[in-house]
Amino acid sequence: MNAKKLGLGSAIAICVGLIVASSCLVSLGTGMGSAGRWFIIPMFIVMILNSFVGLSYAELNGLMPKVNGGTGQYLMAGVGPFFSLIGNTAAYFITMILAATAEISLTGMVLRDLFFHSVDYRIISMIILVAFFIVNYFGVDIFSKVQDVIVILLIGSMIVLGIIGCVKGGTGTPIVYQNPSWQDIGGFAGLMKYSALAFWLFIGVEFVVPVSNDMKNPKRDVLLSIMLGLLLLFVVQSILGWGMTNFVPLDQLAQGTMPQMDYATALFGQGGKYWMGIVTILASVSTLNTAFASPPKILQGMGEEGLMPKIFAKTNKHNVSVASLSLLAISIAVMVLCNLAGSNSIAFITLAASCFWLLTYCFVHISVLVLRKKYPDAPRRKKLTLAGIPQIISIIGNIYMIINIDTGEARIKIFEIFGIIMAVLVVYALIWFYGVMKINPFKPVPMEYINEGKTLKEIKELEAKKSE
Repeated sequence: MNAKKLGLGSAIAICVGLIVASSCLVSLGTGMGSAGRWFIIPMFIVMILNSFVGLSYAELNGLMPKVNGGTGQYLMAGVGPFFSLIGNTAAYFITMILAATAEISLTGMVLRDLFFHSVDYRIISMIILVAFFIVNYFGVDIFSKVQDVIVILLIGSMIVLGIIGCVKGGTGTPIVYQNPSWQDIGGFAGLMKYSALAFWLFIGVEFVVPVSNDMKNPKRDVLLSIMLGLLLLFVVQSILGWGMTNFVPLDQLAQGTMPQMDYATALFGQGGKYWMGIVTILASVSTLNTAFASPPKILQGMGEEGLMPKIFAKTNKHNVSVASLSLLAISIAVMVLCNLAGSNSIAFITLAASCFWLLTYCFVHISVLVLRKKYPDAPRRKKLTLAGIPQIISIIGNIYMIINIDTGEARIKIFEIFGIIMAVLVVYALIWFYGVMKINPFKPVPMEYINEGKTLKEIKELEAKKSE
């Protein structure tokens, strides 16, 4: 019997469910508090930029349909193994470490505030970390079957809480909202410095691509689910953000550790606090499920392809890469125990993570442009190529967001983290490819090899035979 194919609704649920995280709720509150309702403008611009990312991933998926959405393989065909290793590791391992740290820490804070008032949130967070490690060690995906339900509850709650706030309902007392003037926020240039924060609200559109082979109509639904998912997120988060400004002062939203909890409490008192607490936990659970399942598989795949040491390719009897899972868990544990996500650091962590993802998106766009020139007759939807304009605009926008990721000392610290990690990745990549694999890391891999599922070692042997 054939497995049931995914329809458009389920594809949208996957897209939305993987993007919305509890750190998104924090970023939304921080952005609305910092720029007022003007924050909706950078949200809209980022939504458009990420729809361009959707165009690129849909095209790459059409060119390499058997790859199951592997960004690493796409980049190997477009810009070569070096940028594949850098981009894949940066966006889907390092970023997931940062994101999972934020999610686990926020869940610990919420559970502490709701039920365990005298317990350090880090203890609760570590218990959650151990639980997810054990579940994933045994290869159990306990959330996939209820993913649609989680997304419905999550998005439904956000809509209801947002609408009630917009109409000034609830049991709380609305405040008199005063929108900052255009001059107060520094005009368009000042407003755009919040674009990187807005970027986190729409990040990860490509996570729907790996399930393309399970879709009823992947040619239509990969791109359509991304576009509809982004539009749904923009509308829902705009409504929720607008509602926040009717009940919580902007400075409290901007400076609060959990602005979404402050809003729900102001809206419905203790009942609202518990409601938003459940929403936050649902968002975290959905994201953590992906954060613990995907990165180890990505490192495992990179180990099998020859991009990482073979230890990452070894699996236990449950087909789980223990080395990859352990590296992920240890990294998160160190960050949690060092309180790197405590206090007001959630927004900082998400901005640092955004840098890595933005860079990878630039590589993806460049790969699309390179492959168009290299394989002009390959099947693709010509009407959506638009002479490369979406990719060029998106690259420029992504670089702008990286450069203007924050202001003052925070910006310098983010660049320091970004620079140090990137330097380590670059040194490792050069040593690995030149010293171990003995291949040219900057030479793109022929697309036919990618579609055939060849590893770098196999490709090297095939190319050697051709040259004899």
